Amino acid sequence: MTASTLRILITGAGRAIGHAAAVELAERGHEVIATARDINAADPIDGVRFIQLDVTDPESITTALEAAGPVDVLVNNAALSGAGPLEDYPLERLRAMLETNTIAPLAMVQALVPHWKAQGHGLIINVSSVQGQVGSPMEGPYCASKFGLEGLSEALHYELNHFGIRTVIVQPGYIAPGMKSSPRHDGPADYAELWDQWANTSSTVTGESGRTPTVEAARVIADAIENPETPLRVRVGADAEFILDAWKQLGDAEFEAAMRSTLGLTW
Repeated sequence: MTASTLRILITGAGRAIGHAAAVELAERGHEVIATARDINAADPIDGVRFIQLDVTDPESITTALEAAGPVDVLVNNAALSGAGPLEDYPLERLRAMLETNTIAPLAMVQALVPHWKAQGHGLIINVSSVQGQVGSPMEGPYCASKFGLEGLSEALHYELNHFGIRTVIVQPGYIAPGMKSSPRHDGPADYAELWDQWANTSSTVTGESGRTPTVEAARVIADAIENPETPLRVRVGADAEFILDAWKQLGDAEFEAAMRSTLGLTW
């Protein structure tokens, strides 16, 4: 696969990273198919075709892919957020998050791989998170879904590269504008102090520069698509670089101590 014109399908393209990626890729001359559960809520993009897609619905996946036609690149970006202590986090909400963030990307891949194997190339871009490698309090449900996505992605890398199918994991830090927020699960009252301590985490980690804009994430995705030498994992944002470098270089206890000190976490 080269950087020539490609047909690229993006899930969760109604806002944030998905929408910005659609804009960036269209500007680079690619044929972009942007999908979203509610396409009427998405801002139109010149030269981009929008198709309705519920990634958790097998029939919707089949219908959307038939409408899209042969696809060269899949950008799995659709995701749900969710936060709250795991002690009593509603399991139905966790199941919904895993269905959207972890299982649905694989369902999309499974629908495309037979065609890609026959043609000898294809590309999977799975949008994960720093929290796909680093767990954090109050965000355990989301972390679990992204840890799962990264495990599946790494396995796909080993299984599908033999057929000329690349897999890339994109790991954003804090992004603005971010994904659509979900209602917070407060949990038992004795977690109030931890909520207070965790509330300003993003501003502490991102510093004066603030959150990384979605256009930067879009550029990383577009570059990964166009560069066949892109490694399995690529990061987005200075905060992602800082956190993941520290996580890689330090042992568990040392990393925990460093992050507690940086964030002022005494819980």
